[in-house]
Amino acid sequence: MINLSLNKKVIIFGFIFTFFSSFGQSFFLGLFNAPIRNELGISHGQFGNIYAIATIFSSLLLIWVGKKIDEYQIIYYSFFVIILLFLSSLFFSFINSIYFFAVGIFLMRFSGQGLMSHTSTTTISRFFEKSRGKALSTIWFGLSSAEFVLPVLITYLFMIYSWRTVWQGIALIIIIFLPLIILNTIRTINLESREIDKDKDIKNIKIKSWRRGEVIKDYRFYIVSLNMLAMPWIATGVFVYQSFISESKMWSLYTIPKAFMVYSITSIVTLFFSGYLVDKFTSRKLIPLINLPLLLSMFVLFTNKHEISAYVFLGLVGISNGLANVLGSSTWAEIYGVKFIGSIKALTTAFMVFSTAFGTAVFGLLIDNGFSIEDIALVSGIYILISLVLLIIIRKSLEPTKLSK
Repeated sequence: MINLSLNKKVIIFGFIFTFFSSFGQSFFLGLFNAPIRNELGISHGQFGNIYAIATIFSSLLLIWVGKKIDEYQIIYYSFFVIILLFLSSLFFSFINSIYFFAVGIFLMRFSGQGLMSHTSTTTISRFFEKSRGKALSTIWFGLSSAEFVLPVLITYLFMIYSWRTVWQGIALIIIIFLPLIILNTIRTINLESREIDKDKDIKNIKIKSWRRGEVIKDYRFYIVSLNMLAMPWIATGVFVYQSFISESKMWSLYTIPKAFMVYSITSIVTLFFSGYLVDKFTSRKLIPLINLPLLLSMFVLFTNKHEISAYVFLGLVGISNGLANVLGSSTWAEIYGVKFIGSIKALTTAFMVFSTAFGTAVFGLLIDNGFSIEDIALVSGIYILISLVLLIIIRKSLEPTKLSK
């Protein structure tokens, strides 16, 4: 990596951290749903409630810990996150009770989904300005790659190793590989570092950098958040309860894991195009499109039972995921500036994590009360429509506050 430019090194760092955030993501933890429930003797609803409560606590802690990324050099902050992810993964392999399971989920959601993704996207959003969209779309390829590879890989590993051994292997990879990555990519980066721009003559318009206290008083923040949170809570419910969906639709055990490949492909293709579109048109103009594919996916889930529909359904979810990953990070930087982006994204990431807890709890509650997956798809679709209408109403007000010279 010595011969690479600083811009490329930062992108490699973001890509790797985003890939490794997958160990705390719902699509990955959902793969361990059945073996953990069978070993601990808990129901779908109990699993969902524990998962939701642990996730809520992780989102609350993230608001405070995530803010610290604005105060410490990124290399020191990254080392802290790596050590925490290693210890969390190791702890998860020793779960033997409901209480340990709750702590394990809390640690994985906090360190993996929360801090790993927060560290990568905040670093990219702050460092890149002119090419922020392409940079964000590139690092999110990390998660899409994980979503493509890991479901099938883990399903295969279950045939050879116990789920505990798999987690111990994950912990070992984390502590050996990730420190080498940050030492070779972001060692020289500080809070004032910005991308090397060859077009130095281009004049950048200065915009106001909002503090978190100002952001939470802005009504636009909540309406945009409603739309950004649709993907996390709905997709989380689908990922965590994929076994329930397969049973309800009478699909084979491997249908959804295989369909995840389509989900990953559509995510990657969407990421590729969305980065360029963001840099050309801005995120705030594209954001009304974010959940349209997700709405179509709910329609497919509501109306179809054939196994082929799993591929169409998850393919559409993947398109919304690709849009959400880029727009969800760049929109805040566009509207509120980058000086305090760490504390703002700590809040939005906490909201995102909280929404995944909401999705898990809602899906689990509805399942335990006899709702079919079709009923759940209908509820999800109604939420998407309401949030989209609100966003369309205020779309013209989504402009940054320009500073006078």
